[in-house]
Amino acid sequence: MDVKRADVLDLDKIVPLFDAYRMFYQQKSDKDAALAFLKERLEKQESVVFFALEGTQAAGFTQLYKTFSSVSLEPFYILNDLYVAPEFRKKGVGEALLNRAKTFCMEQNGKGLALETAVDNPAQKLYERLGWEKDTDFFHYFWKNNWA
Repeated sequence: MDVKRADVLDLDKIVPLFDAYRMFYQQKSDKDAALAFLKERLEKQESVVFFALEGTQAAGFTQLYKTFSSVSLEPFYILNDLYVAPEFRKKGVGEALLNRAKTFCMEQNGKGLALETAVDNPAQKLYERLGWEKDTDFFHYFWKNNWA
């Protein structure tokens, strides 16, 4: 397995995975919108995408967004998206992507990586095995703009 940092030339490999990821979260398939979204993120260097290849087939991806902590005065990354195609699950793809994200964060001198997941997501065991700690000190809130 090879884990590679994506650029716009890799969009043909990533877009089907990104579209499947969105459908997993009950969004309608829209490969054109997925392409436009990822292309803009990569061209504007607003996110970092890593993808795993098994031979020539894209097996999974993760997308990171850089942000900052005002308290610690340090940058950190939000591991916003992680998806492994069903036929590649339980084969180490998710672990390889998570480890590549950790290495990237260290290379960038980031404070760390943050992720959130559903309370019933079985991947929690993998996150914890790889060193992520469940936050029991803070609640997370989200304000939804109903006008958008």
